[in-house]
Amino acid sequence: MPTTSNYFHLHLVSDSTGETLITVARAVAAQYANVTAVEHVYPLVRSQKQLDRVLDEIEESPGIVLFTLLEKDLVGRLEGKCKEINVPSLSIIGPVMQLFEAYLGAATTGRVGAQHVLNAEYFSRIDALNYTMIHDDGQHVEGLEEADVVLVGVSRTSKTPTSIYLANRGIRTANVPLVPGIPLPHQLETLKKPLVVSLHATPERLIQVRQNRLLTMGDRDNDTYIDKQAVADEVAFARRLSAKFNWALLDVTRRSIEETAAAIMKLYNDRQRARPSE
Repeated sequence: MPTTSNYFHLHLVSDSTGETLITVARAVAAQYANVTAVEHVYPLVRSQKQLDRVLDEIEESPGIVLFTLLEKDLVGRLEGKCKEINVPSLSIIGPVMQLFEAYLGAATTGRVGAQHVLNAEYFSRIDALNYTMIHDDGQHVEGLEEADVVLVGVSRTSKTPTSIYLANRGIRTANVPLVPGIPLPHQLETLKKPLVVSLHATPERLIQVRQNRLLTMGDRDNDTYIDKQAVADEVAFARRLSAKFNWALLDVTRRSIEETAAAIMKLYNDRQRARPSE
């Protein structure tokens, strides 16, 4: 049912948190710049009564229906309703599960939310998040050696959000700002265990981000913070330090937080694999 407007309804139905659906749907929707998805997210749909509300809303606002449901009765009813009202529907995990079953020769357990069990990996992520929050923005530098990754960079190079993203992947991440005229913490100069990554961006990009930051804060008098020469000097200062201490250098000028984190995780994993042979 093609749309002739600049938006369409996107129904995301999950028996768990819906994170998988949202990630997949947004990745695909981002490829269509001229049309906007109006998301309807239905997490924790595990009963016929809960599904009733979902079906009513789909019928009221027809559009694409994506789902991650394991209960066959719920799947059958949802697919049947979509067929009845002529809207497309697709199971995001169904084809993947079929592939696994064919290859492994075994049926799935059918456990709803199995990826969110409170196992060792889960508690590892919580520990990483706690560590990262405590060691944000140069705090508690005496504990930097306990990090997996230490991010350094001048102001507005996305150190904090990248740190939190990595922590959510179980990587204990600290970050330290690089400020001309302020000595580096001596702990940063002698790190052995953590991977140190220097985040940098072009002066033009930093000025743009900083201007937006100042507008948000209502601060219009901090001229040095966005002065072109001053910012260029900061970038040069950070590059010199990176070369001096042999830190990994990563340009975040055109990278999203997710892309930056992915690049750091690759550096980290490559380093971990290389260590046994050292």
